[in-house]
Amino acid sequence: MMPSVLDPARLTDPGFHADDSVHAVWRALREHDPMHWHEPTRYPGFWSLTRYEDVRAVSRDARVFSSAQGILLRPTAHGADVGGGRTLALTDPPRHKALRNLVADWFTTRSVRALEESMREAVRNVLAYAIELEECDFVTEVAARLPLYVICRLMGVPDKEQELLFSLTKLAFAAGEPETRGAAHLQIMQYFTELMYQRMDSPADDLVSALVMGQIGGELLTEEEVLLNCDNLLVGGTENVRLAVSSGLRVFLDHPDDWERLRTERELLPTAVEEVLRFTSSATHVMRTVTEPVLLRDQRLDAGDRVVLWIPSANRDERVFTDPDRFDITRTPNRHLALGAGAHFCLGGMLARAEMRIFFSELLDMVKTVEQTGPAVPVESIVVNGLEHLPVRLRAR
Repeated sequence: MMPSVLDPARLTDPGFHADDSVHAVWRALREHDPMHWHEPTRYPGFWSLTRYEDVRAVSRDARVFSSAQGILLRPTAHGADVGGGRTLALTDPPRHKALRNLVADWFTTRSVRALEESMREAVRNVLAYAIELEECDFVTEVAARLPLYVICRLMGVPDKEQELLFSLTKLAFAAGEPETRGAAHLQIMQYFTELMYQRMDSPADDLVSALVMGQIGGELLTEEEVLLNCDNLLVGGTENVRLAVSSGLRVFLDHPDDWERLRTERELLPTAVEEVLRFTSSATHVMRTVTEPVLLRDQRLDAGDRVVLWIPSANRDERVFTDPDRFDITRTPNRHLALGAGAHFCLGGMLARAEMRIFFSELLDMVKTVEQTGPAVPVESIVVNGLEHLPVRLRAR
């Protein structure tokens, strides 16, 4: 039996995810109760999966384990997710594949390579600005800017309007008052409503136009579907990279020898990026809903049952990763699940890797020292894992 001091019920407490003690619960669950039932509370009842093989298997079976009814635990009082069945993240094949095909060309190897030089320039500009400051918040002022620049460019947001979206996303993704976040998010949706109508009149070579003009089964997407998918792309294209880059810097501050090694062994950057993704795991959980009776670990699940996949736990599974709690920039193979698996493998995974590689490479080139000037403030969330604030001082080389 699992030791009683490690209470799995705490996994639904956002504050519990704000430090590494949550890993002790996941470790105990992997060992003693890899498929744990959580009784209904403010959340509906659900099964927790914590082992790599189970998380991967469920992620790859979109027929039995559906995303269309929501991919995140939501308090019962909040009702169903409005995007259910209508966005990339909240659809199942074949509609998911059809939606994905509308925008996939912007995330190919060729497209990512075409963006590399402009991404480098954007990082250099951000770092030059940060170096001039006496102190900055690395999360909000540095790490957040590159992914927002990239997704805005792909979505056709004019350069002169990107600063507006940067300001709004800072408020919308912050951990401040819900009313403030909600108001900022509403303004973001209003912005994309206007952009959507512009693209209806004058299509361009961008993601918004692809959504506006694209057809599934001979029918255009509804206006609400276009807007929901714009929101999906904006959040997916910014939040995870912001969290991964800032958490990655925090890890390197704790492992300065690895950071200095990267200065002279740049060929390790790709494996270092993969290890940052595994070790920090910015997505804390995803949820699936059972569509038909199925046996999982000899447990019968019925249609409508919810299964929660704890990604950081899967990425620290001792059965798959040697010494999983050790940060190792040379780790290979590194088949982590930080970017998902199966039909819902992250559409922008290749782009996210390129952004992280370029960001760390330019940081090594331009910055001699990174001094943490205050406490890192973790996000308190059961949805994402990372930092809310990281005050630093960057010294130029």
